[in-house]
Amino acid sequence: MKLLVGLGNPGSQYEGNRHNIGFMAIDAIARAHGIGPWKSKHAGQIAEGVIGGGRVMLLKPQTFMNKSGDSVQQVARFFKIDNTDIVVFYDELDLAPGKVRVKVGGGNGGHNGLRSIDPQIGLDYKRVRLGIGHPGKEFVTPHVLGDFAKADKAWLEPLLDELARQVGLLIKGDDAGFMNKLSLAVQGEGEKKAEKPAQSHVRQARPAKPQAEVPKTGPLADMLSKMFGNKN
Repeated sequence: MKLLVGLGNPGSQYEGNRHNIGFMAIDAIARAHGIGPWKSKHAGQIAEGVIGGGRVMLLKPQTFMNKSGDSVQQVARFFKIDNTDIVVFYDELDLAPGKVRVKVGGGNGGHNGLRSIDPQIGLDYKRVRLGIGHPGKEFVTPHVLGDFAKADKAWLEPLLDELARQVGLLIKGDDAGFMNKLSLAVQGEGEKKAEKPAQSHVRQARPAKPQAEVPKTGPLADMLSKMFGNKN
């Protein structure tokens, strides 16, 4: 069994926060693969299902970010899940918005969720870093605890949709293929936005007004003939 963990803070007031993109990723996976229902166990919300023919468990710790490890450790121990079968999705300040990087092990990069998980289960689990951009050191807290802007939907929605569709690659160990699919999805959406038809600023010539037909017979023709002479 694979354990897919999304990091975030519980409560409706945090739902749209950049810090909750891990929760958003897990919710997108659950929707795309019909996984549910959710149950409250082991200090988190859990749901079991199947992806690509293999059993998976989805987990959203409900302990708040800085104690995420409590829930992850409980679930991993209860279900006897090895670290190599654990994947954690979380927000990454040091990646541009929409960028995704996958790695196994490494430091916590100052992320409070990882800082809680590492000492409880070890370092050798897979990390999926979802870029949210860095606003500058003095603005980090309001940035991560602030909601995604409306403009962010241009990359956030296609990213989450493709992440959910391609998570099977991640489970199979094709991390490079997974990252490539997500990159193409986000780039493709950006290109669509840029390909708006250009408005023409060239004024089109108005159609010429039809000239009045000069009568060839009758009183008016005779008068014109006398005034200008017959040039035919």
